[in-house]
Amino acid sequence: MNEADIKDRVSAFLAANDPSDRPAFLRARYDAGLAWVAYPEGLGGLGAPRDLQQVVERELAHTPQLNTGVQGIGLGMAAPTILAFGTQEQKSRFLRPLWTGEEIWCQLFSEPGAGSDLATLGTRAVRDGDEWVVDGQKVWTSGAHHSRWGILVTRTDPDVPKHRGMTYFICDMHAPGVEVRPLRQITGEAEFNEVFLTGVRLSDDLRLGEVGEGWRVAQTTLMNERVAIGGAPVRRGGGMIGPVLDTWREHPELRTHDLHQRLLALWVETEVTRLSGARLREQLVAGQPGPEGSGMKLSFAKLNQALSGLDVELRRDLGYDDWTFRRSEDVDFYGRGAGYRYLRAKGNSIEGGTSEILRNIISERVLGLPSEPRIDKDVPWKDLPR
Repeated sequence: MNEADIKDRVSAFLAANDPSDRPAFLRARYDAGLAWVAYPEGLGGLGAPRDLQQVVERELAHTPQLNTGVQGIGLGMAAPTILAFGTQEQKSRFLRPLWTGEEIWCQLFSEPGAGSDLATLGTRAVRDGDEWVVDGQKVWTSGAHHSRWGILVTRTDPDVPKHRGMTYFICDMHAPGVEVRPLRQITGEAEFNEVFLTGVRLSDDLRLGEVGEGWRVAQTTLMNERVAIGGAPVRRGGGMIGPVLDTWREHPELRTHDLHQRLLALWVETEVTRLSGARLREQLVAGQPGPEGSGMKLSFAKLNQALSGLDVELRRDLGYDDWTFRRSEDVDFYGRGAGYRYLRAKGNSIEGGTSEILRNIISERVLGLPSEPRIDKDVPWKDLPR
């Protein structure tokens, strides 16, 4: 299948479907294989090369679009994990409403005592016939307050080392025993939540992968998460550098030699990151993302924080004092105030894997440097100090 074939399919699709009916249009787009063209036929795709997705997006740019903010975890993390490890029934049940946005997803990974070292997590799942009973607490769960489903990692065998006794589930966020409490962040919003799981019963058909292989399944989620955060397509001059460039062009009186040199250095780094992201997405055509995604996410966080800081510094001399963080759901991240962007970017080096952990991954798995000593590698989870 080539670009001409895709364009013909899109033309035929548009001729047969009315974009004014958003839900019906998105369902039809999925059924036509124009959701994820690289996915198998019948699951939103055509089994086509991944790079042809760009052709679809260009041809359908003026039709109803996905809400990537609300749907980001489902699209970027849950979907590729379900595709890789789900049963045929799970793929058929979950992928279509996930893509159309009819069902929103969240990620139940981090815990109060297991963040950077996720493998030490303690949320327990105990088998009871054809069900699993889950008890524990998760934290920093973005979007849990409006999610229908969650991707959940649990401890099912405490008698083996921490990486081996984990099992991965799809969690029904409406099940009895699931309690979601908002966490107020520095911007005044509550994007994140803590989630309490008390006697939550999940049927075994909600398990993803084999019992005890939760770490392996979780790695697929985490690698895709880092690519989704740090490797998303960005046009030249777009992203966080866009508002900084606007201020620079509109206010020549602010320009100094020092600020000019800083902006040039950040422009170069932004372009290197953008082009590296394009290369990474091309590599994905050949298979699952690898540790290179950690480098993209690390660079993304560093750049966002440096650029948002420079943006506030430039605007300070213009008398900027809007720290009220007024937010509209109709305005994307880059359309909000400079103060909001500055404070929200502080979380970029924590979410999706802290920058410190990502540096370890890059040093060990990309550069081949010796790993840090791990004295708990062969110790049963139940014997680990907590």
